Amino acid sequence: MTAPTRRLLALGLAGAAALAALTATAPATAATPAPARAHCPQLSKDLPWYGDNRARLQKMIDERGSCSGRHGGPRPVAAFDWDNTVVKNDISDATLAWMLRNDKLPRPASWRDTSPWLTPAADRALTRACGTGPAGRPLPTSTNTACADELMEIRGNARTMSGAEAFAGDWNHRRTVPEYAWVPQLFAGLKPATLTAYAKAARAENLAAPVGAVQTVGTHKLAGYIRYYPQQKDLIRTLKAAGFDVYIVSASSETVAEAWSGGVGLDAAHTLGIRNRVRHGRLTTTIAGCGDVKDGQGAVIPYIDGKRCWINQEIYGIKGAEAWRKQDPAHRIALGGGDATTDVTFVGDATGAHLAINRNKDELMCRGYDNADGRWVVNPMFIDPLPRKSGAYPCATKGYTNTDGTLGPVRRPDGTVVPDQRDRVHG
Repeated sequence: MTAPTRRLLALGLAGAAALAALTATAPATAATPAPARAHCPQLSKDLPWYGDNRARLQKMIDERGSCSGRHGGPRPVAAFDWDNTVVKNDISDATLAWMLRNDKLPRPASWRDTSPWLTPAADRALTRACGTGPAGRPLPTSTNTACADELMEIRGNARTMSGAEAFAGDWNHRRTVPEYAWVPQLFAGLKPATLTAYAKAARAENLAAPVGAVQTVGTHKLAGYIRYYPQQKDLIRTLKAAGFDVYIVSASSETVAEAWSGGVGLDAAHTLGIRNRVRHGRLTTTIAGCGDVKDGQGAVIPYIDGKRCWINQEIYGIKGAEAWRKQDPAHRIALGGGDATTDVTFVGDATGAHLAINRNKDELMCRGYDNADGRWVVNPMFIDPLPRKSGAYPCATKGYTNTDGTLGPVRRPDGTVVPDQRDRVHG
């Protein structure tokens, strides 16, 4: 969103605040669909949703969108995570895997420069496996299995192939995770257009592969296909038709996410992700900051509370430390959709509906099943859903990730502890 657009939005927000606050804080009601009218965009009845979830989402769309009777003021906003929320599987994994299989990842001048938290053990492991050579030249990862394996193991499990911790030090565990930030930092040295081309090649390959396909990178096996969820494409289409401003907010590289978001009708201005700064026409390891956190080495990315910050800053124009705080209803999204703890803060901020795709992630599912405000919509994954989780989610003891990485109880806004929850919505 351009700065002029944000300024115009801000001007309209104040006038609509009272009405938005009233509608946003109204008690949740049963999911009886509003009467369909010719001009009310409707979710497809041919696409299956769990239980009455379609009706509940439709009711929210009718109440907040073009059928709400509202006139003027800012458009309601919907925001979605991307990986395993709008699509099945992970576009960062798919892009990195494609690059490694095709010798497209540039060699950094120093592995330690790729992340401030990379350990000496990881630096040694990467140097030993990948060898040395001119910076910027492609790593021969299609044939160098050891190098590909170290990269995939660090990306996926934050450890080396020998089991040593790959990242260490202090970071805010509700604002970043080093192995997520590390993937865009590995792209440093590429031109943005080059990374876009790689991401589109990976996209084409993964969309063409059959559902269930597996690929091998080094000796690591991972999903070899991606699919757009038809239900989410239809939901985004319906939201846009009903006058919603729809955004993606992802912990993937923003450049990579932009190569995918057009598939659901969203442009680059409506796609937020980890944003590498560009210098002399090439991506750098510097990651854009948010709120009162300046650009740096990844201390904040769109991750847990970081997603709230990016939404507040980039969509609502809220600056500085205030961007980290939960805003009044007029300055919050109407619908949030996610699948993991990475999404729980912004999904919980939504005033109309919190869509949780069940991947058995503790804090998100604790809040979804507790359903404190009656607006949580829990749905199994649309492709290959998980079976019922054995045992309860440990909401009352260790469902919440603290800023120092320790675990504690999940609490409601009033401070009460969410009791352990059983998995009730599954494949």
